[in-house]
Order: sequence, then C-alpha cells, then structure tokens
Amino acid sequence: MILYPAIDLKGGRAVRLLRGDMDAATVYNDDPVAQARAFRDAGFQWLHVVDLDGAFAGHPANAEAVQRIVEAVDLPVQLGGGIRDHATIGRWMEAGVERVVLGTAAVKDPDLVIAACREYPGHIAVGIDARDGFVATEGWAEVSTLAAEDLARRFEAAGVAAIVHTDVGRDGALTGVNAEATAALARAIDTPVIASGGVAELDDLRRLRAVEDAGIAGVIVGRALYDGRVTPNEALAVLAGEAA
Repeated sequence: MILYPAIDLKGGRAVRLLRGDMDAATVYNDDPVAQARAFRDAGFQWLHVVDLDGAFAGHPANAEAVQRIVEAVDLPVQLGGGIRDHATIGRWMEAGVERVVLGTAAVKDPDLVIAACREYPGHIAVGIDARDGFVATEGWAEVSTLAAEDLARRFEAAGVAAIVHTDVGRDGALTGVNAEATAALARAIDTPVIASGGVAELDDLRRLRAVEDAGIAGVIVGRALYDGRVTPNEALAVLAGEAA
C-alpha cells in the first residue's frame, strides 16, 4: 500500500483544512517546494498535491506552485483541484504531473473522464469526495444525490487508474479513518481505491492495511504527518508490514 503525503495549496502555501472549510485553514509551510523536498527526503515515493483554490474556482489557481514542486522533486505527483476540461488535463500532463484526479468533472462531465483515460491511460484518477455516502463537488461546497459507489461504477470500464475516496466529514479532523466505508467501496469495484480523510494515528494505517485485500492501494495522509502524530518512518513501516 502506498502512502501519499498531502500538500494542499491555498494562496501558494501548504495548508490543511478542517472538513473542507476554506475558512478553517492551518498554514504548515509557506514554501510548498520545501515541504515537497522534506517528504521526498523522508522516504515517500509519491506526492499528493491539491490546488484548493482551484477546486473552488473551477480552474487552476496555484499553477506556479504546482509547477515548482514538479520540477523540484523527482517523485511522481498526483494532482487534483480545478481540473475540469481537456486542455487543463493536457497542460498538466505536459508539465510532468504523473496523475490527475478528476472530482467535480467526474460528476458533471463523465465523458471527459472517459476521453482522458483513453488519451492518457494509467494517468487519470477519479476523486470521490463523500459526505454520508453521497458525492460532494465544487470543492466540497455542494453535496449531490449521487451515491459514491454508483459514481465509481460508472468508470469501471474506462480504465481509471484509481479512485481517491475521501470522507469529507473526517478530512483534517483527526477523527480516525473510515476503513469500513473505504473497504466496502473497494470490494464493490475492480478499480484500486486510495483512502483519504481522518488518519490520526498509526492504528488508522493498521486498520487500512488489515483490509488492503479489498482493493485498497494507498492512503493519503496530511495533518497527522504535519502535526507529528504519525512519523514517516513508522507509517511506511506499518504499510510495508514491517511493524506490528
């Protein structure tokens, strides 16, 4: 299972939100490139970057910061936030982003996801952000009547590289990962699932690893890493099965 350390960008700085609330942002690093390098040096193999401003605006808003991260570290970058048209996907692919995550676009323009998977096989993920099992869009500001599992099933045949499943109610809240819901989604589909939201301690990673066989390919960790509740060495050891 891959651990994706999160770099969420707001105003060009690395922050963490509480349950997706843009007014409840904690700044952890004024220099996101330095944060990316720190994660690389800690031994992580991927970076998960989110353009928070872009997610709300509907178009990239922290493009310069993202580009600097991509150029500064030799790790694959998974990027979400404000990517809602074919031209933007293409620009990020050309810029060196390894995988783009389509969230709002997956709900409102599913044909875009299908076309992008065809053009960039293996490089497109779908972000399913859910509140109480229903998909949230527009930077989590809107909640649809579409169930998370139903959205995931729509793209089973498209060749999506992964489903990034975020429990919005737990994101940034350090209340514990929703391993049960993530495993249930993973069992319902063939596409690998990446868990996100709520990781607060090593036991959360242990719970996810215990259901890894359901189809959970990774986990995104943010605030717990920044606050030191989870250290990189311990976390990587747990997911590698090297720690009890």
